[in-house]
Order: sequence, then C-alpha cells, then structure tokens
Amino acid sequence: MLLHYKCPNCGDDMAFDSESGNLSCSSCGRADSIDDFSDEFITTRLTDEEAKEYVCNNCGAAVITDADTSATSCSFCGAGVVLADRVSGNLAPDMVIPFQISKDQAMEAFKKWCKNGRLTPDGFMTADRIKNITGIYVPFWLYDLHSIADVRAKATKVRTYTQGDYIYTETKYYDVERKIDLTFQKVPVDASEKMNDELMDKLEPYDYGTLKDFKTPYLAGFLAEKYNFNNKDLFPRVKSKVSSYIDKYIGSTINGYSSVQYLEKNVATDERKAYYVLLPVWMVYYDFDKQEHTFAMNGVTGKVVGKPPLSMKKIATWWGGIAAASFVGLKLVSFIIGGEIW
Repeated sequence: MLLHYKCPNCGDDMAFDSESGNLSCSSCGRADSIDDFSDEFITTRLTDEEAKEYVCNNCGAAVITDADTSATSCSFCGAGVVLADRVSGNLAPDMVIPFQISKDQAMEAFKKWCKNGRLTPDGFMTADRIKNITGIYVPFWLYDLHSIADVRAKATKVRTYTQGDYIYTETKYYDVERKIDLTFQKVPVDASEKMNDELMDKLEPYDYGTLKDFKTPYLAGFLAEKYNFNNKDLFPRVKSKVSSYIDKYIGSTINGYSSVQYLEKNVATDERKAYYVLLPVWMVYYDFDKQEHTFAMNGVTGKVVGKPPLSMKKIATWWGGIAAASFVGLKLVSFIIGGEIW
C-alpha cells in the first residue's frame, strides 16, 4: 500500500519539511502540522504485488523498490510515497528523529567540511563534484542494558625512599574485589545490512530528547529502510559496543596502585528494553579522481563522517615541516648545552 499526502489547497503532493517540522507543499506553500493532518487528504492504493512493485497514485506508474525500502519517490512524477505495509505491524518503528537539516543546508555543511581537509587534494576541497545527496531514515535499535561486573585482581603499591646510605624499595600487595552495577540507556546499533556499520557508529551522538512517536508523514519526501536484523540478532554487537565502556569504568575504580593484575573479570549484560527507531542520515556521493567516495552526515547535528582522499604531496610537505622543526629544536638544544648535531 502506498501513502500520498495531498495538499488540501491545490492537491499537489506534500513532503516533510525539516526546517519547520511540518508537511509542506512546494506548489502553493501550504504547511500543515503532522499531528493535525486530516486522514481525508491521505490517499492509498493497494496492489497485488506487496513485495517489490506498487502503483503511484499520481501518475499510475509502477513504483519498483527492493524488499527493504519503506519510503521512496516515484521516478516518473517525483511524488514522495510511503510504503505503509513496511512500516506497520511488526515493522512499525516505535519512534523517529525527524530530519532537522534540509538538503540545501546539508549541501553547504558538506562543502564547508571538504574545505577543512588540510591533507586532502585541492581538487577535493573545492567540493564541486557532489554526484548526489540523499536523505535516508536508517533503521536502528536502541537498547536499554543492565550490566553486572564481578572483578578480582592483585595490585601493588611501590614506594622508594632513602635512609642513611641506603635506598629502600617497599612493595605492598593488595587483594582487590569489585562488584559493579551499571545501566545503559538507548545504545544505538544500526539494523540495515546495506549501511556501513563503521560509518553509522561514527555518526553518534544523536539527541534522543528529540525522539518522537512514529508517524508516517515524517517519511514523506525521504527514503527509508526497514530493519534487516531484529534486536535479538544485534544483541551480541551491542554487548561488544558497551564492553569498552565497562572496562574503562572498572579501571577507574581501581586506581592509585603501581600495578594491577586481573585474576577474574566476569561481566553479565542483559537487555532491559529495545526500541526500533528511524534516525535521519544524509548520504553524500562524491566523484573524485574517477572514484566515488561515500560520506554520511548526521541529519540533526550535521556531523560528517567518511574517508576523504589524501594528497601525498601535502603529506610529504607536512612531515617535512615536522622534521625541519625537530631539527631546528635539536640544533637549539645543542647550542645551549654545547656540541654539534648533524
């Protein structure tokens, strides 16, 4: 089933506007609150093909999608549509963070980011080879977790002191035990097999105070994916994600010692709750030096992540500058203390 949001004024398609947070009509400029938008102006059409083919209400063309797409646009008339059967039932998200950065703002933010690359080629820094920029709601699971850690360790404190003509080293040994109770709230893990996990992790943090109850109008005019992995599938990954924080916290409770040797470190992590949410991501595709580079931008903060190309000439100049500065520093030290360094 396809959902179209029709303008009550002129009948054209409406899309979610990230700046106002409303449904907006590009033809007549009308803006409507999502909460107050009347079902009267939401048109639907059922088709026999629920997997990959739908019919556009505007022009009657077939809208072909892959099995994971939840929102898209008609390639013939450009109307933004939401595939309702893919965001309902077990596939219905609990919450969504709407886009807060428009496409134009995302474009400008990306160009500014490109110009800050001190070691990127000059041609890349001009930011004039953007092939495409696409707003996508990416499926995530947010986990509330409870962890209990039981730790046993051996620790030492070493003190060296002088008494008379002798230097003494005193070593004291300690048995250390810790039982630590930790809770984590809304730890994110992306649930789309298409998205690069490393890119999605680096987009954090999102402001979870802006989470809203899911409503399909937020997706109008954007692409959206449904999850490929449920919360049980991704639980091992979220456990691994918090393990480094747990280790750091354990270490912070065992300080002031000269050495620490862990004998046991048992950590049990349980899921208290998991939320299925859609988070806004601008995907930027950039052509440079006959290659396509992919970058991702947080649709709320404008944070950009990705691996830009590097200029070997700039890197060589940078290292040369460091080497020259080091040489001058060493010559200065040599002059002060006497002697030569070549």
